Amino acid sequence: MSETVTVTYASKDAMKNAVDELLRVGIPHEEYFVDKKKLEIKVITSAETRPEIEELLNMHATKKSV
Repeated sequence: MSETVTVTYASKDAMKNAVDELLRVGIPHEEYFVDKKKLEIKVITSAETRPEIEELLNMHATKKSV
């Protein structure tokens, strides 16, 4: 079953760094969405990989994930 992890960032630079991390670890573009207006990244993932995705995204976040 798929789950969506949403993280909001305090700046565009922080959000860009998170996108760079997603690319670095091989997350395909079709599995995440970047909302530049809300400074959010949403990643579609499985329950098994959710903790790793949350950790990766939260390394750059200064706001809480959902």
